[in-house]
Amino acid sequence: MASEEEERPRCEHPGCVSAGSFRAPRSRDDLRNYFAFCLDHVRQYNLAWDYFGDMTPEEIESQIRRDTVWERPTWRLGSASRSAHRTEDYVNDPLGVFGATHRRTDHNGPGYRLSTQEERALALLQVEPPITKDRIKARYKALVKRHHPDANGGDKAAEERLKEINLAYATLKHAAFP
Repeated sequence: MASEEEERPRCEHPGCVSAGSFRAPRSRDDLRNYFAFCLDHVRQYNLAWDYFGDMTPEEIESQIRRDTVWERPTWRLGSASRSAHRTEDYVNDPLGVFGATHRRTDHNGPGYRLSTQEERALALLQVEPPITKDRIKARYKALVKRHHPDANGGDKAAEERLKEINLAYATLKHAAFP
C-alpha cells in the first residue's frame, strides 16, 4: 500500500520535492485549473498573485460591479433601459399608482398629481379614463339613482353608500379636470 506522501502530487514549484497539498489557480481566466503547491510555496504564490494585475481601472470597476450582482444584469430604478419592463404592461392601473397619473393643470401648475383623496374618490365612483367633469357628473348621477334610499326602500346600507358617493363627488367637483 502506498503512503499518503506518494499519493499526493508533488509541489509544482521548480526544485521542490514536498507534497503539493494546496491548490492555487493558474490564472484569472482559468480559475478551475490549479497548481499544486506545498504550504510555503502556496503562500509565496498567493502573496505575488494579483487577480486585477493586468486590468485597467475601468476594467477593475466593471468587474467589481458585475461581481456584486453575481454577473446578472441590472439597471437603475426608473432608468430608460428598464423601459422594456414597465409595470403598466402587467397591471391594470387606471389611477396611475405605478406610473403616469391623471394630471391636472390648475393654479398648482402643470403636471400636478391628483391628491390621495381625489384618487380615492375616483376609485369609489369608478370613473373610467379619460377623466372629465362631464364623466364624473354622469357617473355620480347614475350612482345616486342606484343607491338612493327612496329607490331601495329606505335601506340603511344604501343610505351610507350614498353618503360616501356624495363625499367623493364633492371632492371631485372642484378639481381642475377638463
